[in-house]
Formats: sequence, structure tokens, C-alpha cells
Amino acid sequence: MRHLRGKWFLAALLALTTLPASAEQFINILTGGTSGVYYPLGIGLSNIWSKALPNTKVSVQATKASVENLNLLEAGRGEAAITLGDALSQAWEGNKDAGYAKPLRKLRGISALHANYVQIVARADSGIRTLADIKGKRVSVGAAKSGTELNARAVFAAAGLKYSDFSKVEYLPYEQSAQLLQNKQVDVTLQSAGLGSPALRDLSNSVDIVIIPIPADVIAKIGDKAYIASKVPANTYKDQPKDVPTAKIENYLVTRADLSTDTVYQMTKSMYAHLDELVAAHAAAKSIKLQDAIGGMPIPLHPGAEKYYREVGLIKK
Repeated sequence: MRHLRGKWFLAALLALTTLPASAEQFINILTGGTSGVYYPLGIGLSNIWSKALPNTKVSVQATKASVENLNLLEAGRGEAAITLGDALSQAWEGNKDAGYAKPLRKLRGISALHANYVQIVARADSGIRTLADIKGKRVSVGAAKSGTELNARAVFAAAGLKYSDFSKVEYLPYEQSAQLLQNKQVDVTLQSAGLGSPALRDLSNSVDIVIIPIPADVIAKIGDKAYIASKVPANTYKDQPKDVPTAKIENYLVTRADLSTDTVYQMTKSMYAHLDELVAAHAAAKSIKLQDAIGGMPIPLHPGAEKYYREVGLIKK
């Protein structure tokens, strides 16, 4: 009998030791260039989610931003991404001119974030003061087919300008564009980013700059509801004494349809529980508000995010 009990105990012990451990899951956050706003926000999200989601390894990937992010997400090479609203609606529609070979129907929304402001910047000593003055100049428009570059095409077209009207077009990320402007290797950089963009802030501390106004009538000609007339408030950058009219576009945090409801619920809940950590990562997060989370979302919400918004009363039962 003792022998049988010993064999039973050994078999039970072996069964316990061969039980599978909880599978580790991965969340790769697709962001943008390291000198922009998306990347530090991605770092902030990774810190929050690493603590909120057990058995989860969270990573942050620097990318060319919106369009690349959405294509990577659709291909299963990321679990979360930050994107501009116009790039997101174009991805859902499958706008080939915007960089999407087909409609990206695996995308699901988590939350609205902060707004991007289209900031067209020149050196103060360039003599450039209006959109019309940019004709014949050297312009950096952001990485090719990025959300910033899509914004550049839309704004310049509404102002009656084509890339062929410029003497040179550079497709460079924010930091490189700012460096070229500082060195007088380009005349203008268009950057679609949060207010107080690190690249532009550093540039304004090195040379005198001007922000070129984008009038409301030009914004209206774009014909896309994602573009909203707004302003770069006075003193956003050094020696900027007045508000400057511009366009803003909402940013969104998105995921894939195949992520579990519980995972995305925890991602959404923990983000809103720790907004202070996002603000510490970048001041642009100050404008993230729960009451605005689903406003204007151009794609379906993920069920996990919807569960959280019902729980807090944002979506009524």
C-alpha cells in the first residue's frame, strides 16, 4: 500500500511540474521618430502597461509614424499604434495614394489622444512669412508617406501649391529637418506634431524662427473633417509673441481586432488610470481627456475599449 501511495505521489508531482506556465504575451507599440511626440508617449504607455499586464513584455518601436504604423499593425507586426486621424480614415478606406494597398479592416480603435498641429517653420532671416512665399523654396515635408507628409500634401494643395513648385523637396524626420533648417540647407520644414515639439523647441533655441500661418479658408479647402482650424498659442516657442493660425488633426491610439477583450480592456483602463505618467512622458498628453476618448473615431472600437467606456459611463448601456 505504501508503495502504491509513493507511486501515486510521484505521478501527481510529475503532473504538476509538467503543467504549462502562463504564456507570455507581447505588446509592441508602434510610434514615430524619436524626436517627435509619438515616441515618448509610447515609452509612457510601455511603462504603464508593463505594470498593469502580468506576463506581458512591452516594447516600443520607432517608425516613420502613421501610415507605416497602420500597415505594420494590419500585418500583425505590432499590437498598438499611434496615428493621425486622417491617415486612419484613409487606411480604413484603403486609399492607395495615401500608402494603403487595400482597406485595413483588422484595425480597431482604443482612444483619441492629443492633437497634432501643422507647424510650418522657416528661419526668421529667410523673409518667408506666408504660404505663397514658400514657392520656389527648399522644403522638408516629413518621411515619405508618413502622416506628416500626407498633411503637407493636403495643406499645400489647399494653398494652391504642388511639390513641383518647390526648388527641392526633402523627405526627412523632424530632427533631421530641423538640423537642415538651422544649417540653411532647407528653407522650410513642415512638421505635424504636438505643441512644443522637441525638434522645433530645440531649433527655436538655436536660431530665430517664424511659424507660417495657415488661414482658416485654406483649411476649409482641404475638404477633410479631420482638419480643424486652430492655433499655435503665443510663446509655444522662443520669441513667438503671438498666436499663429494653423490646422490641427486628432491622434488616435489603435490596436488589432484579434487582441483579446481582456487585454485591450486592461490597456485602456490602465492608461486612463495613469494619465499623469503620460504627461510626465510628454506635455502633449495634458490634452488627453476621457470625455473625448471616442469623439470622431473613424474606425470601430475594440470590444475591450468599449467594455471600459461602458463601465465608466462614457457609452450608455
